[in-house]
Amino acid sequence: MALENRLNLKLSQRLILTPQLQQAIKLLLMPQIELAQALNQELVENPFLEEVTEDQETEDQEIEEYRDENDNISVNDNIKLPLEDLVSFSVDEYFEERGSDGRDLGYFTPDVEEQPSYEIFYAIKPDLYDHLLWQLRLSSAPDELRKIAEAAIGNIDEDGYLRATEEEVAMLFNVSVDKVRAAISLVQSFDPPGVGARDLKECLLLQLNALNLGKTLIEKIVASHLEDLQKKRYYHIAKQYSSPIDDIMTAVKIIEGLEPRPGRGFFSGEINYIAPDVFINKADGQYEITLNDDGIPNLRLNQSYRKLLLKKGEITKEEREFLKEKLRLATELIKSLSQRNRTIYRAAESILKFQRDFFDKGVCYLKPLNLKDVATDIGMHESTISRVTSNKFLACNHGIFSFRYFFSSALQSGNGEVSSTSVKDMIKNIIAKEDPKKPMSDQMIADRLKAHNINIARRTVAKYREELKIPPQNMRKRYE
Repeated sequence: MALENRLNLKLSQRLILTPQLQQAIKLLLMPQIELAQALNQELVENPFLEEVTEDQETEDQEIEEYRDENDNISVNDNIKLPLEDLVSFSVDEYFEERGSDGRDLGYFTPDVEEQPSYEIFYAIKPDLYDHLLWQLRLSSAPDELRKIAEAAIGNIDEDGYLRATEEEVAMLFNVSVDKVRAAISLVQSFDPPGVGARDLKECLLLQLNALNLGKTLIEKIVASHLEDLQKKRYYHIAKQYSSPIDDIMTAVKIIEGLEPRPGRGFFSGEINYIAPDVFINKADGQYEITLNDDGIPNLRLNQSYRKLLLKKGEITKEEREFLKEKLRLATELIKSLSQRNRTIYRAAESILKFQRDFFDKGVCYLKPLNLKDVATDIGMHESTISRVTSNKFLACNHGIFSFRYFFSSALQSGNGEVSSTSVKDMIKNIIAKEDPKKPMSDQMIADRLKAHNINIARRTVAKYREELKIPPQNMRKRYE
């Protein structure tokens, strides 16, 4: 086959995302807190961006009006001093002027007691590792055992469980497994009770020993019948030990009071707060939609840099190119931010339109809704609605909800279509009101829903119950 060069003309369509479109999509996906962090970072990096407050906006307007009326008079003309007055103004006169009206001169007089700094009162809560290490240093164990115990403490997770095996610790120090077991036993004697356990059973047994409940019926149940406890087969346990059911229930209550995660009290993980992007409030019979701008900087272009860019000869070519690029990025950011706010507002407005009954009456009146309905309503693409509803939250008189909460599939009922979300809420309420001694089965719940003209199968009830993380009938039963 011969090789030859050819020129071919080919027509094709490709989707190319421009940098402007990529930035708009990126801003649209950001939740409230992440957007505030991103904008604050842009304020640091881009000299053309500056934050303006409401007070500054009002002040700027007043200054502009004053200058229009008095074009030749400076706003602060009454406080300006001639150059010779500034030169003749001595240091002694400065301190005399500032001290005469009681203002702070930058030092403390002898009769003023300096207040201690609040920083000395600030304390960091010790974590589980520090707490265990502190107890280890107070122990009288040999140095070798303490080194092994410190390594074991370093392998305890935030729940208080030891995640390293005895063999791994033994290989680390080239010692016998017996010495490692002795070191682990030392750690397990520390506070909180149950720390250093390898599994749940060992954790509970350590806590029972700390309560002097070893070699009792409670210890036997934990050691041999954890699965029966999980499935609440209490009569089976009573039959195994020929004990009255009342004694078994007393033991169960004690076991339920134990801590399955002994390190819980020392966990200081970061708490993620939800900041709603939209507020919907009802006033005078009408709903008002307000975008949450709390923490979001109000951006504008810096006029000083814009004037500098217009002046020729004062900056180099490289500096001019740098400023032009930063100006372009700042302008595109402000436009993308404005477009994001408009899109979120229109999406919230459409949700309010479709789910008006929810905002008036509650969750039970939530209607089936999909992304296509909202996209058609506001004239946008479905993918745009998917992005704008991702990681966004809405606050109303019923609470704070994710935008995606208002989108659900439809189920057939005697009164037409009903939202699957409202059906889940009904299942949750039915189970919450049931008799704990005689919990309802999935079929009984389906029959109860049928009384409300909602015909769903038993397996659908089981599916929704699992999504709500509600245990089945036998695990919800309580024994008094």
